[in-house]
Amino acid sequence: MLDPGHQLGNRNFPREINRLVPAGRGQRKPCNTTGAATDGGFPEATFTWRVARLVQKRLEAQGARVVLTRQSNRDDRWGPCVDRRGRAGNRAHADLMLSIHADGSYAAGARGFHVITLPERKASARLAREVRSSLRRAGVPVANYVAGGDGLDERTDLATLNLSRVPTAMVELGNMRDRRDARRMRTARGRASYARALSRAIAAELR
Repeated sequence: MLDPGHQLGNRNFPREINRLVPAGRGQRKPCNTTGAATDGGFPEATFTWRVARLVQKRLEAQGARVVLTRQSNRDDRWGPCVDRRGRAGNRAHADLMLSIHADGSYAAGARGFHVITLPERKASARLAREVRSSLRRAGVPVANYVAGGDGLDERTDLATLNLSRVPTAMVELGNMRDRRDARRMRTARGRASYARALSRAIAAELR
């Protein structure tokens, strides 16, 4: 199960995406958000969609069955909500789920990737470490502004993680506000490098 973060049209449906939904652990959160963007206006939803489709193609070429949490990247669509995203892997009886995102920090000099998982789930933590290792080997810098500098972050406030019963990790592939990260995200070559690293991590974990 691949979860390309957000949806391009979320900004056009404020009432729908601001509706509160279950987020696990007794929490409720907005259905979704508009996501981040580069300073030049390249949206996170489009970036994550393109990377996810590349990962899907690479995994299917190796014989995997890949399901996505959304089937389009369109301005007239919104969602799905984070509770549906979190449960998507359960419904599909997935071996694992990877949620693909990009950050939008305004902190000075903030750049690099980090991987988020729940603290108590060993299989999810193993997947997160595999993703981190693969991105490092691909030359993607580790985040210098979050997760203590080691690229791994533990959180309990994200519905995508809380509601999933399959091994799940969320990766923030970089900071869209950083010009170096943004350059990699905007180019086909850069997105392909992310996709290679993620597909290798998933294949290694499935093996």
